Amino acid sequence: MGRTNRPSHMGSRMLVNRRKSERRLCRRIAKIQCGTGSLPRDCTITDVSAGGVKVVAEYLEIPPQFTLIFAPDHSRQCRLAWRIGCEFGAEFID
Repeated sequence: MGRTNRPSHMGSRMLVNRRKSERRLCRRIAKIQCGTGSLPRDCTITDVSAGGVKVVAEYLEIPPQFTLIFAPDHSRQCRLAWRIGCEFGAEFID
């Protein structure tokens, strides 16, 4: 049988962008603090929007809620939205 000339997305679910605000690509080093008194761990922010971030972190345990530290005087409370391998998305909740 020959190949059909249909687009590769037909027959599969199309991805939908559910963001409420525009994202900006970046490559910024930050820290994740998983609880009061825990040591912050390094991570890389790969994109950011008014509502959340996409992060790369090379450790396995990310709790459902955590603090993302952008700078010593700038941090945000976050909720884990999704995770695939070492990448995850988080929603700002503060």
